Amino acid sequence: MSKQIKQMEMDALGRAFKDVRDLVALSVVGLDSRTENRLRLDLRKKNIRLHVVKNSLARRVLTDLGLQAEKIWEGPTTLAWGAGSLADLSRELDTALGKNKAVKFKGAIADGQEVTFEQARKMPTKAEAIGRVGMLALAPAGRILSQILGPASQVAGQIKTLREKGEEEKPAEAAPTA
Repeated sequence: MSKQIKQMEMDALGRAFKDVRDLVALSVVGLDSRTENRLRLDLRKKNIRLHVVKNSLARRVLTDLGLQAEKIWEGPTTLAWGAGSLADLSRELDTALGKNKAVKFKGAIADGQEVTFEQARKMPTKAEAIGRVGMLALAPAGRILSQILGPASQVAGQIKTLREKGEEEKPAEAAPTA
């Protein structure tokens, strides 16, 4: 392959992965063309893209873009990206490809750092992470509120009990004097 063609391919990869910070590397060797085409169409509906890359060129381009990956470059590599977050991407790929024995997940890149596919699949999605942060932010306030309301409700319950006892005793005393 001539230097000009390599440079053109690297430029095309650079444009394709310019804004990508999360991706999954996999090997789809052994998939027949019909299955792979159906897979690509199904994933495209979920805003997931697949791109077969030449390892040496992709390694250079991703390193230039600040994405660190060392272990995913053995054998044929297909890169998948999209779906909003790495967790969504990993779960969708696992659902779509998990039962197919021809597909092997090599690893993932999360915000520029290499992680295993299992770690990527177990990461929280953006919505789950926001929910967790909100829960953690509200938890101390909830504890304080329960600490304040707990004794107050006990006192209110005791006052109510005393008032009810007082109301029961007053009609009984008023009946003999009439």
